[in-house]
Amino acid sequence: MQFGSPFPALKIREREPRNEGRVATKTRILAATEKLFVIHGFDATSLRAITTEAGVNLAAVNYHFGSKEELFALVLTHRLDSLSLERVRLLDALEAKGFDAEYTVEQLIAAMFLPALQLARNPERGGADFLKFLGRAYADPSPFVRELLADRYAAQDTRFVQAFAKALPELAAQDLSMRLHFMLDAISSTLASEDARKLMAALAATSNDSVEEDAAVLAHLGPFLAGSLRAKVNQPSQQRAIRAVLAFV
Repeated sequence: MQFGSPFPALKIREREPRNEGRVATKTRILAATEKLFVIHGFDATSLRAITTEAGVNLAAVNYHFGSKEELFALVLTHRLDSLSLERVRLLDALEAKGFDAEYTVEQLIAAMFLPALQLARNPERGGADFLKFLGRAYADPSPFVRELLADRYAAQDTRFVQAFAKALPELAAQDLSMRLHFMLDAISSTLASEDARKLMAALAATSNDSVEEDAAVLAHLGPFLAGSLRAKVNQPSQQRAIRAVLAFV
């Protein structure tokens, strides 16, 4: 995955007039950071590893970005801000038009994951490797990454939780929150895998239309994810079945 150059959407600290050399240096640092983050995660990626990958010295990172946290925050928000905005735009459109009474949950799931599929098709926005980045971002255990995502995208998350709560009034708030968390983490990691990308390519091969391709993928994912959200829990029969397994432990 490569960043474009220059970065019109990014606010990069400048201490002197911009020139091609500085832009190229910043581009290499950003690209190296993103590549190593996908492979190793935040905690295991050192600034020294980034400078080696980018072919620059440590002073260049400090000069342009200030710190490791500032650098990673820029990389993460550059990719995820547009994803969040598009998710909210789709949610706004659905709420304005009115949900399908029978398939509200499926429509909400589509609003969450359709933007990721669209970004993955655009090579200027990361292409297919965007899904790898997304999977790493949601799965990374670093407190820094977790807090950044939770704080920056809290408004988006609240909107979707409220919408799902209306669609699934039988679920307690804690159960819904837990299920949405598991769903988002699981599907983001799954979509980032090579096998999943091959499967999506096979599903999309039946059409040359990008909208139909996305519809084919979501038609397979939607029912599976919606079923996990709608499933009943804590039934006595379920508990008895689980206890029967625990008896062998």
